[in-house]
Amino acid sequence: MSIRTNPMKAIPLVLKRLRATRITTKLDASSAAKLEELMSLLDKKKDLFKTVKSNGDEFLDILTLLDGHLRYLNKDNLDNAKFEKDMEAILQRIKDSAEKLLPKGATNEGETQALGSSSKVRPLDNQMKKLHSDPSSSQNKNELLDHDLYQKIEVSYEELKDSLNICLLSLLVFPEGAVIRKRHTIYWWIGEGFVTSNGEKTAEEVGEGVIDELLKCKMIVAYGNGLNPVVKKFKVNPHICGQLVSFVSREKLQHLGFSFQIISHHEQPSWLVVERQKVNLGDKGHLKSDHWKTIFNLRASYLNFVSQWLAKMKNLAVLQLGRWQDPPFHHIEVASEDFLKELKDQKQLKYLSLRGISRMSQKNYKNRHWLPPSIAQLGNLEILDLKACHNLEALPSDIASMRSLTHLDVSECYLLDSMPKGIEKLTQLQVLKGFVIGNSSKTPCRITDLANLKKLKRLSIHIGSEAVIQEKEFEGLKDLTAVKRYSDIQVIFPSSLEKLELEGFPGFTIPEWLKPSRLPQKLKKLYIKGGKLKSLDHGEICHKWHVEILRLQYLNQLQLEERKLHKLFPSL
Repeated sequence: MSIRTNPMKAIPLVLKRLRATRITTKLDASSAAKLEELMSLLDKKKDLFKTVKSNGDEFLDILTLLDGHLRYLNKDNLDNAKFEKDMEAILQRIKDSAEKLLPKGATNEGETQALGSSSKVRPLDNQMKKLHSDPSSSQNKNELLDHDLYQKIEVSYEELKDSLNICLLSLLVFPEGAVIRKRHTIYWWIGEGFVTSNGEKTAEEVGEGVIDELLKCKMIVAYGNGLNPVVKKFKVNPHICGQLVSFVSREKLQHLGFSFQIISHHEQPSWLVVERQKVNLGDKGHLKSDHWKTIFNLRASYLNFVSQWLAKMKNLAVLQLGRWQDPPFHHIEVASEDFLKELKDQKQLKYLSLRGISRMSQKNYKNRHWLPPSIAQLGNLEILDLKACHNLEALPSDIASMRSLTHLDVSECYLLDSMPKGIEKLTQLQVLKGFVIGNSSKTPCRITDLANLKKLKRLSIHIGSEAVIQEKEFEGLKDLTAVKRYSDIQVIFPSSLEKLELEGFPGFTIPEWLKPSRLPQKLKKLYIKGGKLKSLDHGEICHKWHVEILRLQYLNQLQLEERKLHKLFPSL
């Protein structure tokens, strides 16, 4: 599209080219800072042509000049000094031209003051008046939902504690505007060593605190419609995305322990961020390094590993190959799973994500797809994410050797029909998602075996269609912290249970074990997702649910009036 074809889209188009240039061009720190300054200014002026309906030819001329400059830039042999000088000249021309267009004392909607100044970032008063005046507009509804993005930033970057700013800087690895999962991010920080246990709190609880602090000071903003009080996803505040790099140089980022987004060319690189759609890791140039601490798959859909490349790694702590995107539609394949065998000597590896990767297993002697025994030799691995590895049929039989595991996620592995004996020996486990109960011949590890996992805080159980539940089997969970799923037998919940999630609910009415009198007093969250449930009436006149957050999804047969809902759940 030509800049002059649609002035309303001119600035967004140029901003898109600027972002692409930032990612694909090798810029020095000074040029990068100037580019960020230009992007920040244009972002503030992006609604200029909504305010100014005429006499914008000069401004369009400047944007056309900038657009042409970016389109024909020699990105492989860039003269940084000339580039910076050109950007400075264009920056000044944009400032002068915009000042001429706007009435004296006026600012276009969306313009904010500099981050970190005493006046902070202002809410968009005019825009909010417009939204409230016509809240029925679908466009205005979406903008109103994003109102939090324009709230005041409470502190500047320099005021953050070290533990907060290094976590915040790590988020620069994600594309601008990306929706980021909170839990996934905390697990990643644990692997990096950014958050650690402090005696009173687990590393995950410390990570929760970091997220809360960044939300509180508006460095990150909750993603969603604002109705759910539990933050599960977030975005980096758009008003600081382009400014973080201006606060600290790339050398500082390198000093903090990672390279900023583009693969580092330093002698001792820490992070390797894979951005190409298809990549052969270890084949040439900077990919030959054996000093990587983190390998992070940002965009690749097809991964191939040169033989013995991973085996040479000495300091690898994080291997994030799987899917982080939300929604989870990003397809990832590996050319061969042989690289998994090379992980056995990774003594520093703490975090391994293979989430959603196809062909992430090999056949054993029973002709079943399983993870190779080399995975079980990762003695220091704390977090293993295998969610949605759809062709995975079995876990390593010697999984008991992974004594450092605190988090194991095998949920949505639909071909997995049993749990190997030995999981009950993983006494450090805090999270176990996707525990499978199959028929008795295929289930060497039973629910009763989990009673020894005293540190377990979250447990999800998948009961197969051929499962045989033994008498009093669920009683073994009474001393644990979490359990979910439905069964026809007697279920005893742990007294400290705070959240119960039920999927594929098979009954039409509330069973005896789910009535308020049978549930722990601490239960505050009840999620029922899918099934045949028709009514929430439980028949206990003297008892009410103490649940504060109720989530009901995909219950097509459920009949419930709002008045009845609040009667059943007075604490909602």
